[in-house]
Amino acid sequence: MSVATTLRGLRRDVRRPDRSATPGPAIRARGIGVVLDGASVLYDVDVDVDTGHLLALVGPNGAGKSTLLSVLAGDRQPERGAVELDGLPVGSWSAVEMAMRRAVLLQQVTMSFPFTVRQMVEMGRAPWAGQPEEADDERRVVESMAATDVSHLAERTVPSLSGGERARAALARVLAQDTGILLLDEPTAALDVRHQEQVLALAADAAAAGRAVVVVMHDLGLAAAHADRVVVLAGGSVAADGAPADVLTAPLLSEVYEHPIDVLRHPQDGRLLIVPGHDRPSATIRHT
Repeated sequence: MSVATTLRGLRRDVRRPDRSATPGPAIRARGIGVVLDGASVLYDVDVDVDTGHLLALVGPNGAGKSTLLSVLAGDRQPERGAVELDGLPVGSWSAVEMAMRRAVLLQQVTMSFPFTVRQMVEMGRAPWAGQPEEADDERRVVESMAATDVSHLAERTVPSLSGGERARAALARVLAQDTGILLLDEPTAALDVRHQEQVLALAADAAAAGRAVVVVMHDLGLAAAHADRVVVLAGGSVAADGAPADVLTAPLLSEVYEHPIDVLRHPQDGRLLIVPGHDRPSATIRHT
């Protein structure tokens, strides 16, 4: 029996998402501050996540990207500030109502039990048990596995997969959930070049179709190529927020990453090429 089947009939009185809502911020965060183990990791962060746009969160290790994503998802309560989802505080939505509105891809995909890939993807349909959308379960599962190139792995157990295969299967689960908001934490980290482009094309297509998409990324070139907007985090604060061409500049990135970075234009199509600078002495690794 699937997870969705066991939950059938238990979720009749929920506030369903309004897919006809006018464009605007799907998530609005203001004054976000987070303290972990006594240390402040986010300071007074303001972020809007707009429908119809792909927002890339970039920045060096420890900048607070994954922490901010968890706050936007409603999975972490900030010590300061507030987050609204669909115009209401995230705390006012039930767990099921949140799952109908936003899907989250975690950085680490862990699954101890030997579920198959198909079973894992089917879990993404759980929020819609007992709802009219339940009739779309099979189609959503099949389409999501095909889009992420894991159809041929459907009967493989998740623990038996490579890191890249597991990441793609997890993304298929998120896509099968079919929400208006996608929050993806480093979805390309374990992938080869072809699948990196495939995954970010899927994210961009989702945004073009009217979804609000947030992607935590380390590859600045991929962020420049696929994002509509980029938020650069540094030391837990927003260092820049805007269009890729306006934000991903050599002076800003070199300062934020504490290493020379060159921003060039591709000679054929003019897209941004972002590479480490090698014509100056290498930066010294500092231990803290």
